[in-house]
Amino acid sequence: MDEEEDAIVGPGPAPPARPKRKLGFERAYLDALPSAQMYEKSYMHRDVVTHVAVSSADFFMTGSTDGHLKFWKKKGVGIEFVKHFRSHLGPIEGVAVSADGLLCATISTDRSAKIYDVVNYDMMAMLKLSFVPGAIEWVYKLGDAVARLAISDRASNNVHIFDARSGSNEPVVTKEVHLSPVKVMKYNPVYDLVLTADSKGLIDYWSPETLNFPTDSVQFKFKTETDLYILAKAKTTVSALEVSSDGRQFVTTSPDRRIRVFWFLSGKLRLTYDESLEVAQDLQRSDAPLYRLDAIDFGRRIAVEREIEKTDDVPAPNAIFDESGNFVLYSTLLGIKVVNLYSNNVARIIGKVENTERFLRIALYQGGSSGKKVKKIPNVVNVNDQREPLTDPTLICCAFKKHRFYLFSRREPEEAEDATKGRDVFNEKPPPEELLALADVSKTSTTSLPESVLMHTTLGDIHVRLYPDECPRTVENFTTHCRNGYYDNLIFHRVIKGFMVQTGDPLGDGTGGQSVWGGEFEDEFHKSLRHDRPFTFSMANAGPNTNGSQFFITTVATPWLDNKHTVFGRVVKGMDVVQAIEKVKTDKNDKPYQDVKILSVTVPKI
Repeated sequence: MDEEEDAIVGPGPAPPARPKRKLGFERAYLDALPSAQMYEKSYMHRDVVTHVAVSSADFFMTGSTDGHLKFWKKKGVGIEFVKHFRSHLGPIEGVAVSADGLLCATISTDRSAKIYDVVNYDMMAMLKLSFVPGAIEWVYKLGDAVARLAISDRASNNVHIFDARSGSNEPVVTKEVHLSPVKVMKYNPVYDLVLTADSKGLIDYWSPETLNFPTDSVQFKFKTETDLYILAKAKTTVSALEVSSDGRQFVTTSPDRRIRVFWFLSGKLRLTYDESLEVAQDLQRSDAPLYRLDAIDFGRRIAVEREIEKTDDVPAPNAIFDESGNFVLYSTLLGIKVVNLYSNNVARIIGKVENTERFLRIALYQGGSSGKKVKKIPNVVNVNDQREPLTDPTLICCAFKKHRFYLFSRREPEEAEDATKGRDVFNEKPPPEELLALADVSKTSTTSLPESVLMHTTLGDIHVRLYPDECPRTVENFTTHCRNGYYDNLIFHRVIKGFMVQTGDPLGDGTGGQSVWGGEFEDEFHKSLRHDRPFTFSMANAGPNTNGSQFFITTVATPWLDNKHTVFGRVVKGMDVVQAIEKVKTDKNDKPYQDVKILSVTVPKI
């Protein structure tokens, strides 16, 4: 009876909370990943960059919508350009790198596939296809006699296997591996199996040798025993799929903005991360500082997300594993999240402060793993060791509607005031709209000075934007000389290819010229006006505060001239004219053999 009276009636107390799981050596794993808040460098393509890839042979590949592919070599610190291929007439639709890192292949809507030798950065073969390709993947492992290349048909459920080294346009074998067209393919070299996803959201496994389901290689016989139907049930599809280095996991991204992590052998779902806009808005309203943004910045980023949803042919964002398989990285509107799969926590967000770029596709280089077994526990760095790091972990990203790709490392970019180089490298001719976007287009000037001029030369017209707010004395001197006809019929007396073209000297030998006030005037340096891009108007001088009438136009980025010469304008149209002047033949003193003259300069009325 006493026992009954002592019994608890009603709900009991809450059970004690489970202790949070903690990943051993987490700091060492994170030290092997990029950590910078800002991208260190960016490089250009001529059109929007849509694909980035990393080879274990220490090469990066980048592709753009104009069908161009570029190879970059990883150095001890940073990268260097290697080769540029005009691969396709149409946009690049897929880039695949083999498991051994030695071969690369691309496809396009022009019904062709191009095959490259990565180490020798050379095109090996070109396949003319009888169909429009949908997806591409290398499906061979190190040591295989045949370099099998799988290409799916966008309009049917066929997958074609080619022998890449044979150069034949005929597939070795063709099979229907799905009931619908295959959108995504990924090879798992650890188990020698291929994962494919079709347009209905169904995921399947098959052997690259038999193209049949691998009954003996996985831990299930029927897909009903797995979670592989979960995307089809959610009425979504696979946008991108990546496999971990140890082959034990794979991760998918989908149009429903969910990242799903699966166990490979069982096909069971491990974790799901919801990155929908609703969740982002909830996080913005929360008190978590890691996820909060300035209200205006957050609103702008949401608007970009809406635009992405309405835009066709946007590169599908992907998710990737680090080399240990303990972390997954993927792009969001906040930046690139690094998620600890063991503790199920966000370890860091890379690039959160980069509010003008919406990163999409990413690829990771961690170095030191080429041809070697993946280290399960990375070496702990000695904090007293001042030597250069053995590896330079680098994240390469492309962004929405950007002609650039971006590199994140463990280093922040140099401060603009002290930098010898700008972080945005102008390795291609910049489009006029980018120059305008980068320039200060403020219209709040209280001065009565012109903000533009039109320079007529013997080789064509040059449209120039001026900066009267930042350097009023320099702009006043320049535009007054223009109105007075001071520059009419003056020659470009100094031309150096790959550097600049110089003019403004009435004597024509670089020793003459004076300001509108007579004599010389002071420099006007401004932190927002740097020699960080080509087609920059800058004052020539003989030392500090010795400006007169001479000026030059750069044809490349010349950061070593910062704080030595006053930048007062940018070319916004007529870059080809500047390049034509740059290419004229010159004597040993850099003076053109045939005169190139300023005919006149038109200054708009204020």
